[in-house]
Amino acid sequence: MEMANVLHMNGGLEDTSYAMNSLLQRKGISRTLPITKETVVKLMRSSSFPKGRLVMADLGCASGPNTLLLVSEVIKAVHKLSRELGQECPELQVPQGLEENKGNIYLTSSSPPGVLEAYCKQFQTDFSSFLKFRSQELVTGGRMVLTIPARRGEQHSEKECCYLLMSMALNQMATEGLIDQQKLDSFNLPLYMPSAMEVETEVRKQGSFAIEHLELWDMDWNVYEGEANLAGDGGYNLSKCMEAVFDPVIAHHFHLSREITDEVFKRYALLLSDWMAKVSPAFVSLTVSLTKRH
Repeated sequence: MEMANVLHMNGGLEDTSYAMNSLLQRKGISRTLPITKETVVKLMRSSSFPKGRLVMADLGCASGPNTLLLVSEVIKAVHKLSRELGQECPELQVPQGLEENKGNIYLTSSSPPGVLEAYCKQFQTDFSSFLKFRSQELVTGGRMVLTIPARRGEQHSEKECCYLLMSMALNQMATEGLIDQQKLDSFNLPLYMPSAMEVETEVRKQGSFAIEHLELWDMDWNVYEGEANLAGDGGYNLSKCMEAVFDPVIAHHFHLSREITDEVFKRYALLLSDWMAKVSPAFVSLTVSLTKRH
């Protein structure tokens, strides 16, 4: 198991959580706070200190009662010294990269612009790298056909996305205390559904391939529709397909038992069935045929 996947504090508010067992760290912060304040004072009194903005980062921060302790004390010290020196207080700003997609697990109309931008940039980086490495595996004139989940318009439509309903199931269970709310707020599905224009743009920008054919097409949410004796409950069918893909990710992130994980997808199936009874939703997919350039 990779250390990066397990080296973190215990979440939640249980007896073994970091939030309930961080007095040791709090005493350490209190003990060293005078040193930190003195460092800030010397920095601000220095002739080389750029006036107007102060950038600081707490690299040892974890979720709990100590989360903002050190930073808040330093900010107070900065305000006090600024008054003593007769200077304007340096600008304070939370980095845009810390925006939360609270209550959502994918992009929705309530997602902050920074979250949308982060998803988009990650797609651009990953897709460009994918094209680069695939081009190294093909001879000039070699062909590649890709089919990926996509969206029809430039705007992200919740009607095209079944993940909003998965988010609703998880939010229900968080409200009931069955899963951790903080873990839900930090959970974002690792996928992105690009538009045709975004795909075209990245292919041309990366430059290794020429587009021969590109089309968008739909597929009913009930994956067994049209299959003899298999259509059945569309919500249940789709939920099982999603469970086969996302079960490991959800179980690992939320540290869920098999029983609770099953409950997530049971509720998801009910929400899907209810939605599919009202409308006829379809997945949007994009298929593109590419030719390797010289």
